[in-house]
This record gives sequence, C-alpha cells and structure tokens, in this order.
Amino acid sequence: MSRIALSLAAALTVGQAFAATRGGQMTFGRYADSLFLDPVLNDANLDIWILTNLYDTLLQPTADGKSVQPGLASNYSLSKDGKTLSMTLRPGIKFADGSPITSADVKWSLDRARNPDNGAWVGLLGSISNVAASGNKVTVTLKNPDPSIIPAMATFNTGIMPQKLFNAAPGKNDAEKAKAFAEKPVGSGPFVLSEWKRGSYMVLKRNPYYWKMGEDKKALPYLDSLRFEIIPDDNTRILKLQAGELQGAEFIPLSRVAELKASPKINMVLFPSTKVNDIIMNNRPKLKDGSANPLSDVRVRQALNYAVNRDALIQLVTFGTGKPMKSFMSSGTPLFDPAQKGFNYDPEKAKALLKAAGYGNGFEVTTLAISGSADDLALTTALQQMWGAVGVRLKIEQLDAATRTARYRANDFQMRTGAWTDDIADPSEITGYYAVNGDTEAAHTGFTDPAIEKLFIQSQQETDKTKRAAQYRQIQTLYAAASPTIFLFETPYAVALLNNVKGFNQIPLGNNIFEATWLAK
Repeated sequence: MSRIALSLAAALTVGQAFAATRGGQMTFGRYADSLFLDPVLNDANLDIWILTNLYDTLLQPTADGKSVQPGLASNYSLSKDGKTLSMTLRPGIKFADGSPITSADVKWSLDRARNPDNGAWVGLLGSISNVAASGNKVTVTLKNPDPSIIPAMATFNTGIMPQKLFNAAPGKNDAEKAKAFAEKPVGSGPFVLSEWKRGSYMVLKRNPYYWKMGEDKKALPYLDSLRFEIIPDDNTRILKLQAGELQGAEFIPLSRVAELKASPKINMVLFPSTKVNDIIMNNRPKLKDGSANPLSDVRVRQALNYAVNRDALIQLVTFGTGKPMKSFMSSGTPLFDPAQKGFNYDPEKAKALLKAAGYGNGFEVTTLAISGSADDLALTTALQQMWGAVGVRLKIEQLDAATRTARYRANDFQMRTGAWTDDIADPSEITGYYAVNGDTEAAHTGFTDPAIEKLFIQSQQETDKTKRAAQYRQIQTLYAAASPTIFLFETPYAVALLNNVKGFNQIPLGNNIFEATWLAK
C-alpha cells in the first residue's frame, strides 16, 4: 500500500472521534448506474455495491474483509463432520416494509440462490443438499464438507428476500418476477430504494426497521437518506465534490489522489482492497462477428503479457499506488500463492512468441474501455505504445459502462479493460468466475482447462488447509501458463469525501458501508 494510503483503522477512526449526528442526506457520486437490483441474478459491482445496502445476509463480512460476523443470524455453528451448518435468527427482525423475516424466507432465499438456473454465483452454494427451516432455526445440510460455506453466507447472493412479496410480483417465472421486484426491491438492509431515475440518480431512504444498533444505542443508519448521482466523467465528479454538490465520490483517478489529498476540505482515502486490474481477452477461435481471433493462440496471449511493462504502468496509471499482479487473484485473497512470479517485462520474448505463432508482422486487436474514465484512457494509451513496440496495434473502443457490460456478457468483444474485487473471504469465487468454464465461461473468455476444473472441484471439498493451498497453488500456476487474461496491477479503492463525512468504509471486498456514515455539523 502506498505511503499516502490511510489504513483501514485510520479511516474508521475518522468517524469515531465525535458522537455521531443523526439525520440528513448524503450525496455520493458514482461513475455508472446500477443495472439490476436482484442479489442472485447479476454479476456486476455496479449492482453488488448497492445490493449490500438493501439486502442483509445471515452472516456479514468483518471490517477487514477477511472473516465473518453475525448478521441476520445471531449465532452459527458447523458440525464436527463439516456437513451441517446451524444458524439462529435474531428475534424480531423485519423487512423494510415492516413484515417479519421468517426462517421460511431464509430457506426460500437460499434455495433460490442455489438453483442451478439462477445466476453466476450458484457455485458458491453448490455443496448444499438441503435447507431446513423451523421456528427461528435454519439448518443447512451439505453434500460434502465445504471450506467456503461460512463465508458464502456473508456474500451478496445469499441476501434474504421476502418470499411473499417476490411471489406477488408480476411475471410467469422467476426471471420475470425478479425483473419486476428489482424495480422496487424490499430487503432488510440499512436502506430501502425510494426513487430511481435510471442513468441519472438513485435515492435510498433509511430503513426504519433495521436491526443493528448505533453507538447511541438507537437503530442504524444515522443518515435519513443516500442520494447517488450518476456522473460517468471523472473530472465532473471531482469538480462537483470540490464545489460541495457531492459529499463523496468513488473511483477517483489515481492521477488526482495527491492533489485531493492536499485539499484542506477533502479527505482522500485509499482503502485497502482485493482489487486486481487486468485485460480480459476473448480466447475463442472466432469473434462474435465471425472473424478469426489471434488471441485464441496461447503464444499470442503470453506474448502480450510479456510485452507489458507493469512497473511503468504503475507509475503512469496508478501514480505509485499499485503493485504488479503475480496471479489472477489478488495478494489479499486467501490462499494466494506468494511464490507466483507473474510475467516479467521481456519484449524480445514477446516478439519471439508472436513470430512462432505466425504473427511476426503483428496484428490489430480491439479493446473496450469506459468512456470518461481517466484511468482507462491512461492504461489503454500506455498499452498501445507497449504492444506497438512488438508489432501489435491496439484499437481503443470507448463505451459507456452499461453498453460495455452488455457487450461483455454477450461475449461480443475481443478485449476489455477489467477489474475484479472479491466478494467472499475465500479464493473459490474468483477462481470459479475467472478460471472455470461454468456459467460465466471463465470471465467470458471462453477459456477452459480440464486440469484446473478437476483441481477446483477437489478444492471445494478439501478441508485440510495445507492440501487446499497446494491445489490453489497448482491452479494459479496453470492459469498463468495459459494466460487467458493480461495481468496488470493491484490497486486500492480511491474514495474522496468531504471532511464532514464520518464513518464511511469500503471494505477490502468492495462493499460500500453507509450504515454508520454520518454528517458532522
């Protein structure tokens, strides 16, 4: 972490020096709008980082993102054989409409989340054979011991939903009901959706039935409401923050961090993260338009990795706040292998690999980038020069975030700038998303490796920590050799806040925590 980064503890201390003030509305600048506010049927941080303020889970991540703590469940225990997880619901908990949260709602929500037809994250719950509900007790029976089942209960896709309200939503099937319900979602998180003008703004109001207590022994949250302004352009977000029109803004370009840190009225925070920045490559022999794709050749993908000067990128793009990626997962992810070497900068080796693959004269490749993003522009422009030196001509196609996401999900891309943040304190999520050709087709790359698939299945049932670490070491080594993506760098979360904003936290798993945020007078 950079010297200018605040530690998590220091960031939290900012909000603890004074007694919290209740009330008021905080306006927060987002780079893009959410797409679909259903905790199960999505795979975008644009949704996830809002969902965690609307829907509660049985367990919750700790502030450091490395463990879990009680949530809607006041306590939990795992049987000695590792196949039965027992949880007790808190008494008197309610949804945001005032209706009680029952164990039947929990069973229904978990069964929906683990339905093989529902969403990209079903694999996180793949070990569950049965969920039973009785009174305030919930019992999850597993097919086999699963080392990731407890952190999975603190992951967004296990958000508890009101069964009756969901079933009453219009629609012939789950997908249609989910679409209708997500327009006016009701959960049990600290906030509830009040107003949403897509592409412009979203307003969340305080959930009057939230169960968690503040330091004043009254129910959280402290704020009356949260207003999210959708401002894709980085400079505009910063200008509005400096003018006091916003109280906070996300995704601050790392080129502006030092400047904002020097401002006496702004608290520029670099939160520790599990964020990795990469280039996701389509590995398929043919692209969506039917044209041949050079990236289907592993030698080409390796060459592009060797042609990246990561140390230079860290200075150019992150202004010294990042560090080189050594694996497809972050160094903060459990079971990251510190012995992984990643890719050194070796343009001559890149040229030799391209020549061996039949591309001695180079070729043209197109990457999708987010329009208005200073970081994306700096990155892709630098890659143009680096890859141009080995004969690869990079074309940059700038799109708004929603269009880029739609193209990505449809596998209609050759390359795209990418960023990943863990949602669970376990390596299974990123591995299932990036390295396994399941629902997400290995991060939509189309990559598949039977050896990785086998190791992943084994790791999902391995409770011996040493053996599981060895399995993940092999997975990381095999993935690097196949090079489905371009390893770039790890970066912190850059969030700028006015000095009167207290108690905000973005944990290493990415979740924006507003429940204890307050505005000093």
